[in-house]
Amino acid sequence: MDAIIENLPRFIDGFLMTLRLLVVSGLGALVIGTLVAALRISPIPALRGFATVYTEVLRNTPLTLVLFFCAFVLPYLGVRLDFVTFALIGLTLYTSPFVAEAIRSGVNGVPVGQAEAARALGFGFAQTVGIVVLPQAIRMVIPPLINVLIALTKNTSVAAGFSVLELVAVSRQVIQLNGNATVAILIAVAVFYLLITVPLGQLALRLEKRVAVHR
Repeated sequence: MDAIIENLPRFIDGFLMTLRLLVVSGLGALVIGTLVAALRISPIPALRGFATVYTEVLRNTPLTLVLFFCAFVLPYLGVRLDFVTFALIGLTLYTSPFVAEAIRSGVNGVPVGQAEAARALGFGFAQTVGIVVLPQAIRMVIPPLINVLIALTKNTSVAAGFSVLELVAVSRQVIQLNGNATVAILIAVAVFYLLITVPLGQLALRLEKRVAVHR
């Protein structure tokens, strides 16, 4: 317990870094994922093909490999950024196809008549998707999207292997200095993660009940 109290500022810094990775990459993944989901239902075959390849490649590539590409291959290609930014890019890219698939499942749940009514009113494809289809689809898949964010919270720990001082990286440093308190330190790290994932899980349950009532 003494080791945790003495190193509490380190744990707080690691916790804040984990939150930063979650919030920034989560928002980026939501934006890119929504765009990719829209491309998946595009009437243009080339756009559908690009979105499909993007989704399948990233969704089936290990996160460690994605972060390795960002941290070591991109600098080799001339991209000069710090490791935190590379981690944000990697987490965003890795999470976005899962967001896209969640939203696409919501799109499939929107009645076909909604899109047909929009076209009857003279809406183009972009207007139909942006004004009519996507708002309904996103509303239906908010709980699954939150589950994606919960998974992203845990995935941020992989960034510890790429010189990013988030919770897991901080715990390694503290364990090296206080090897006899390993169990207590790991429990403390788990508690910090629960401070993020439990509220997100509760939010998902509440939104799921709310959507069910509206349906």
